[in-house]
Amino acid sequence: MHRKKRIAVAGFQHETNCFGVTKAGLTEFEMADSWPEMLLGDRVISQTQGMNLGIAGFVAAAAEVGMETVPVIWCSAEPSAHVTDHAFETICAQLLEGLQKVGDLDGVYLELHGAMVTESLPDGEGEILRRVRALVGPDVVVVASLDLHANISAQMVDQADYLSIFRTYPHLDMAKTGARCVPVMQRLLAGETLHKAFRQVPYLIPLHAQYTGAAPFNEIYEVPAQLQDRGILADIALGFTAADFPDTGPSCVVYAPQVGQAETAAQDIIDLFLERKSKINSTMLSLSEAVSVAHHSKGKPIILADVQDNAGAGGTSDTTGLLQALIQGRAKGVLAGLIHDADTAQRAHTAGKGARVQLALGAKSGLRGHSAIEAEFEVLELGDGECRYTGEMYGGGVATLGKTAVLRLLDSEAGIDVVVTSLRNQCLDLAHFTHIGLDPTKYATVCVKSTVHFRADFEPIASEVHAVAAPGVFLCNLAQVPYANLGDKQR
Repeated sequence: MHRKKRIAVAGFQHETNCFGVTKAGLTEFEMADSWPEMLLGDRVISQTQGMNLGIAGFVAAAAEVGMETVPVIWCSAEPSAHVTDHAFETICAQLLEGLQKVGDLDGVYLELHGAMVTESLPDGEGEILRRVRALVGPDVVVVASLDLHANISAQMVDQADYLSIFRTYPHLDMAKTGARCVPVMQRLLAGETLHKAFRQVPYLIPLHAQYTGAAPFNEIYEVPAQLQDRGILADIALGFTAADFPDTGPSCVVYAPQVGQAETAAQDIIDLFLERKSKINSTMLSLSEAVSVAHHSKGKPIILADVQDNAGAGGTSDTTGLLQALIQGRAKGVLAGLIHDADTAQRAHTAGKGARVQLALGAKSGLRGHSAIEAEFEVLELGDGECRYTGEMYGGGVATLGKTAVLRLLDSEAGIDVVVTSLRNQCLDLAHFTHIGLDPTKYATVCVKSTVHFRADFEPIASEVHAVAAPGVFLCNLAQVPYANLGDKQR
């Protein structure tokens, strides 16, 4: 009787905005936010089961083929500035110690992001993979799943036997991406050789333009399935533009039985990127244009995406530029969220539901040039911030928002309601509003602090969707980004 293959599973994720304000320390990885708190041992599997996460997809697929999965650690921190050296070294030590303790292994699966930058290391995932490989040796199969926004380095490709990458943005296929690692791991464990080819695209793509539901990326992401029909495995990353290091940007990794097959397919993908560059839509509305659009809302809500202040890209989520423009422009029937302002949320809770209170909303992170909205608000609703996702992307998971409040601006005729949270969360799920008693379909305009993920749940209720260039620390006009380590890539 054949022994089950023993596969260790772990996750360590962070998307780093090198121009962000606050860093990701150990506490940020230990706490719950958009995703669960740090998980150890058996809780890695039990607390992620059924979720749209790479590790959940891998574990489920591995069970179907009779693999034994050995859980070690899983953790994630909300995107922010650099991961502290203390956090990185502590978590890596836990990961490596866990791998040592589980005994003999046939393989390792890692759920990584691909755009982690630490205080001392520009290529966080490359270093994680290097350390894991050094521990387990060359004969243990090491595979990893990565985010579509990964900035892939040669070290990452060299140290892993296989990298599987999300193919949708919004990321609806995270679990599927982890599951795709299982048949490849089976092939590698059976002794098959897969030759690698790695290529980088010579230009950057703003995140708001990376939407895979429209051209050119809906076309580009048809390629992996087409190649798989020919026995070639290919995955494509579009890069995370706020991680400032030489490997930032789009790339592809190809695996094939023959070297020539892999090299040819990889170059074909890069050629396709070069051909489709002119089709990339990077437009954003100005604030004045956003106000004008809001005044012409009819029927279904207009969605205005505050793309440069997205917590999911390391934004502070407390800028007020778009909201102030709508107030000054006398827009009516506006719902906005999620604004991160723990002080204001606490004051609302202290005042109580129905109270009228003078507040300074937003701009608590100290960003130069940003100001709070100082006005009288009515406290419409209060919540504990436990928000169960209902949308396709995060459905089954729970967002931890901290003390939450719905505030209505009183000193204008605009009819503006705002959801304020104590913890940063990207506004990507209708549940961020509905869990506290709000119905976004009843508003003329809905403002979300998100770049693209919101589209999965909000587009079905929208008449129009627009990206807006309001101020924030996640710049989508790449000509304005003060890169220091990018190299010669076009932007």
